[in-house]
Amino acid sequence: MGTPIRIQEIAQHVGQEVIIRGWLYARTDKGRLQFLQVRDGTGIVQAVAFKKEMTPEAFERALSVTQESSIVITGRVREDGRAPGYPGGYELGLSDLQIVQLANEYPITPKEHGIEFLMDHRHLWLRSTRQWAILRIRATIIKAIRDWLDDHGFLLVDTPLLTPAACEGTTTLFETDYFGSPAYLSQSGQLYNEATAAAFGKTYCFGPAFRAEKSKTRRHVMELWMVEPEAAYVELDECMEIEEQLISSVVATVLAVRRTELEIVERDVSKLEVITPPFPRLPYDRAVEMINDLGASEGVSIQWGEDFGSPQETLLSGQFDKPLFVHHYPTAVKAFYMAQEPDRPEVCRSVDLLAPEGFGEIIGGGERSGDPEFLERQIDTHKLPKDAYKWYLELRQYGGVPHSGFGLGIERTVTWICNLPHIREAIAFPRVLGRMYP
Repeated sequence: MGTPIRIQEIAQHVGQEVIIRGWLYARTDKGRLQFLQVRDGTGIVQAVAFKKEMTPEAFERALSVTQESSIVITGRVREDGRAPGYPGGYELGLSDLQIVQLANEYPITPKEHGIEFLMDHRHLWLRSTRQWAILRIRATIIKAIRDWLDDHGFLLVDTPLLTPAACEGTTTLFETDYFGSPAYLSQSGQLYNEATAAAFGKTYCFGPAFRAEKSKTRRHVMELWMVEPEAAYVELDECMEIEEQLISSVVATVLAVRRTELEIVERDVSKLEVITPPFPRLPYDRAVEMINDLGASEGVSIQWGEDFGSPQETLLSGQFDKPLFVHHYPTAVKAFYMAQEPDRPEVCRSVDLLAPEGFGEIIGGGERSGDPEFLERQIDTHKLPKDAYKWYLELRQYGGVPHSGFGLGIERTVTWICNLPHIREAIAFPRVLGRMYP
């Protein structure tokens, strides 16, 4: 009787008889030899069914088992450098195979499938090696973020998903009914983070956020996950330092823990190995000049006062091999709560972090205004409901201090680190414009 193991532990069991519970990923028929690729969620191992070493009934099951059937295999682990799998270099010489459920004909085959077909079958597409690798990298990114924040004095404090008002205006919010009153699915926990930062010094929230922008680009999902740190007594420069330390730590962790998965997605890791502090910093004024100088031959330009779109971000970030800070955007294009520069109120202490290789903004943040009169004017300008922000303005009346924070989008970060062509692969079940199935 073998020892039940998971495939990721296989190197510790060479020479031992083991049991693996999983699914058939693929099979190669060589007559008396059947080469089975078996996955269990932690990896894939080659299992060799040799007719002479199994009962006739067990070998017949190895001959008849279909792709994605659930199976329990028993065999002896041996090292073989030629054996494919994750981890590679090990295989099982089978003594038994039991079928838990014989799968129907599997719809996803080695042939090319269109993206709409794959999205319709996302619940099955997740089983493919590439999607498996991406989501394992995603899990590591999330853990690395939380570990860094927890280790650097930030306290996790959850914020509401149902809110009475918008963080940045109601035009991009999903509205719902809250017992007869309008409520919105949160696009950010940041306003609440300002309250918790005043209670705990350094906090963060981590959860889903919802954006109702009718954008159908490779960078947009309607339901996303964000981590949003906020810290009291932190001004813009220190906020940028926190961001670059966090991102550098996350990338280093992925390189250390998920090399195999990065290999599966064919990521050029040399592009990630250079991600170390400091990151380049570029004032918005200079960024506008660069875009207009560099983009003249490519038809990319911008007027001072406009926010960047994808073409401008791609052009700028392409000049650097590390993430790029662009700071001091025009006050008019940023959220109502951003602190103005006292000697230049037309710009604010905001900062975006643009990923290299054309992946665009992965972090938005900056220093928050401590001026209640300015905030009241901003609330009016943005046509926000004053009553819903009464509590927010009160934060400035009871021990207000300089404070800063930012939001890091998980899906965009995964897309960059994995070098994905589209953000939809960066989350298990993406919600994109026109799709809410499965």
